[in-house]
Amino acid sequence: MNHKSTSYKIFLFANYLFMAAVFIVCIFPYFHTLAKALNDGNDTMRGGITFYPRVFTMQNFQVLLADTSIYRAFFISVLRVVIGTVLGVAVQFAAGYALSHQNLPGRRKLMLFIIIPSFIAGGTIPTYLLYVHSGLINNFWVYILPQLMSYYNVMVIRSYIESSVPSSLNDAAAIDGAHELTIMCRIIFPLCLPVVATVSLWVAVTHWNNWTTTMYYITKESLFTLQYKLMQVVKESERLQALLQAAQASGEDVNVSVKSTPESLVSAQVIITTIPIIIVYPFLQKYFVKGVTLGAVKS
Repeated sequence: MNHKSTSYKIFLFANYLFMAAVFIVCIFPYFHTLAKALNDGNDTMRGGITFYPRVFTMQNFQVLLADTSIYRAFFISVLRVVIGTVLGVAVQFAAGYALSHQNLPGRRKLMLFIIIPSFIAGGTIPTYLLYVHSGLINNFWVYILPQLMSYYNVMVIRSYIESSVPSSLNDAAAIDGAHELTIMCRIIFPLCLPVVATVSLWVAVTHWNNWTTTMYYITKESLFTLQYKLMQVVKESERLQALLQAAQASGEDVNVSVKSTPESLVSAQVIITTIPIIIVYPFLQKYFVKGVTLGAVKS
């Protein structure tokens, strides 16, 4: 196509226009949430908030961050993400590398062994009993060990290796006397950085957003994660709001000014929890599309 032709310029303009529309549609919910997080809670209940706060306040963030234990929870969340991502990606990459070998003994049985737990789970109570007998209740490793394996991620890594890394590299390295661990770490791994970055982002986001593990298996406050602490603040705000409304409905004279409503606190919580991911994502974006495309699971 001639890049100077009128038809190409029209196509380019339409393409830019379409992408701008997609960008606005994608970015509007985030700015809308940010506006509610920076707006007075009582005013937000009136509706009509769009891109900017109508009554600016930092009260919502101050309420969430007022509890000093939240900073320890932030440390626990960061530690969980770092350790969980490193170990999870290491286990999943090793499994994907092993399954990429067509001559691996029992390859199909191993794949079946991995996929069955992904679709058939024992349920919350059997899982809780398993964790009790494994010593994982009120243990930091309950955040890490159960999340080490992901069938989908393993298949993405396996497909990427099969489609992008020539098998002749393995053969050549083996002839030179390299062991499988050396081949995987020093030859295959550097060639798989796009899919590794993609899987790392998926694993990190899963760890960062999860709070149900804390709710089910942790009672020690020193092991609470940031997401769980923020959820507690929001639930407490909802409880106080309900009590206030019940008192007003019964005719009691209540002179309490509530500047942070559950809706505004949830918005502030969304902003706080998404900022780290937004900061990390640009550094992995150049690998993301290539990793997903080449590592797409084949039928």
